[in-house]
Amino acid sequence: MVSWRPGRPFRDRREAGKVLAAKLAALPLRDPVVLALPRGGVVVGAEIAEALRAPLDLLLVRKLGVPDQPELAMGAVGEGEEALVLNPDVIRLAGVSEREIAEAVARERAEIVRRREAYLAGRARVPVSGRSAIVVDDGIATGATMRAGLAVLRRAGPLEIVVAVPVAPPDTVRVLEGEADRVVVAQVSSLPFGIGGHYEDFHQLEDEEVTAILDRFTPGR
Repeated sequence: MVSWRPGRPFRDRREAGKVLAAKLAALPLRDPVVLALPRGGVVVGAEIAEALRAPLDLLLVRKLGVPDQPELAMGAVGEGEEALVLNPDVIRLAGVSEREIAEAVARERAEIVRRREAYLAGRARVPVSGRSAIVVDDGIATGATMRAGLAVLRRAGPLEIVVAVPVAPPDTVRVLEGEADRVVVAQVSSLPFGIGGHYEDFHQLEDEEVTAILDRFTPGR
């Protein structure tokens, strides 16, 4: 039983996952699979996967930060050459050059490769074709990272894509509603204190925590 109410912070990512799981359980999902964005989204996604008795896998996507303001997203990149989303307004206002964009893309693609090897080595990927694919993160700001992930996922042929996040701003929710079949958000907020301001515990996860969670959902481990 989750006691969380809109307007107060989530105790941690696990509580946020339980809140979303309760909302998702009411939807007519077909053979659902949970795809989490690492690292923080994996904790949220694990709670959802456990509640729905669904498999858990990863959607590997990386934010492209502005060179002098890495927390400000000028875009995002996912697995595959076509999985690139750029935010022209941020790029123009921040004065980011094409060379800086190319360097950021190369750097984050390398990190995706590293994470794929670290998290998924020896694990079979979960098929999504013809299934309800639930894409999970621990919060969304601009939505660039999520949009890059959706571009990758569409090519895998899911029956439907459901974006599920604990918190997101209203303008980003509207954008994602045009790119996903459903968007489930526990708390719509303008994020005055960032995503972390909606959690009591928003600690940075380590790779070991991610692999430990994945092990719980991997047969034979």
